[in-house]
Amino acid sequence: MAKNVFQDPEKTLYPKLPKIEDIDPKDRGMVKTKLQVFTADDPIGPKLSYNPINREDQDPWKDFREIMRIEWNMEITYRHSLGKYSKFFIELENKKFFATECPKCGFVWAIPRPVCPDCLEICKWKELPGTGTLVSFSVSEFVPGFMDVETPYVLAMVKMDGADSLFTHQLRNWGTERTKIKTGMPVKVVYTKEPVIHPMLLMWYEPA
Repeated sequence: MAKNVFQDPEKTLYPKLPKIEDIDPKDRGMVKTKLQVFTADDPIGPKLSYNPINREDQDPWKDFREIMRIEWNMEITYRHSLGKYSKFFIELENKKFFATECPKCGFVWAIPRPVCPDCLEICKWKELPGTGTLVSFSVSEFVPGFMDVETPYVLAMVKMDGADSLFTHQLRNWGTERTKIKTGMPVKVVYTKEPVIHPMLLMWYEPA
């Protein structure tokens, strides 16, 4: 009767992955992107089995161990509609900061809301001066790779002048001493002078 090696995992020797060199481009045959062709090892191994009966003579995956690796470069382009929020981004390009105001309760939403969540009334666009007060913030030493920004990255929650809600965006040019970033400090919206890949990057906050 075969030994149940899973009871002693420290003594289990799994086969190492083969080191396979890439195929020379002139030898790739009909598949231009073909990099490697090899026979994969049995990850369980002939001595190991969940079914100890006759395992040494069995390899149920032997017909599927021939592996081809290819190189497949993918580029994905998204076409994303900004919908009812479009005017906000269009006006950012005009260096104007817009919010929305509920015609019933008068609440001014920045971030803009097409419909007032409280009254369910369709809001009206309203331009704000682009100044405000820092209410809260966080400092990140690391950011995802797709964010092309400098670190530390300061994410600021700002009460915009003329608005009743908070607007979150990046705070830049705050200096070198973090202790100078304080809640209650005045900030302003600054607009980029360089082309950007997304309209949200048209603006950021700086100390006023």
